[in-house]
Amino acid sequence: MIRVLLAEDQGMMRGALALLLGLEADIEVVAQVGRGDEVVDTALRARPDVALLDIEMPGRSGLETAADLRERLPGCAVLILTTFGRPGYLRRAMEAGARGFLVKDGPVEELADAVRRVLRGDLVIDPALAAAALSTGPSPLTDRERDVLAAAADGSTIADIAARLHLSESTVRNYLSSSIGKTGTRNRIEAARLARHNGWL
Repeated sequence: MIRVLLAEDQGMMRGALALLLGLEADIEVVAQVGRGDEVVDTALRARPDVALLDIEMPGRSGLETAADLRERLPGCAVLILTTFGRPGYLRRAMEAGARGFLVKDGPVEELADAVRRVLRGDLVIDPALAAAALSTGPSPLTDRERDVLAAAADGSTIADIAARLHLSESTVRNYLSSSIGKTGTRNRIEAARLARHNGWL
């Protein structure tokens, strides 16, 4: 029996996935959580073979959680299941140690098969997303540029961003200028929008 932990913040979606996976003769959903910051502790208690993680959850993202699971529970295979098929997300998921990446609008049979395959050690990636990731290429942003751009995305002032990230205002301006140049956009709002669209933030 394959033991699965399901992490999805939308209750109805989580319940539907649990029900559908539970219909498979060889799969048992042993734990369900609605927040990213609950995943690791729950996984350490439930000892799943596979963790099925949404990306955008309160508390902690599925991408951050995947890296935590790789460190704390290396025997647990991580499969990312998301609404957001963004090329940058795929690359970041693989860097975090995920063995699979699927978008939610695929058939449920594909999901059950993916659970079995990642447990066997296969890499399972949505083909259209893999092609998009190859054509988009890696993120041109450094980690710090990404942090500053993400902080700027809500329209915060330079002073607010500097205070939040414990940087000088001139350093924030430099990072934003660099991000705008690397993304080929006209301003920080466009740069943040493009970076978010590509899954770099």
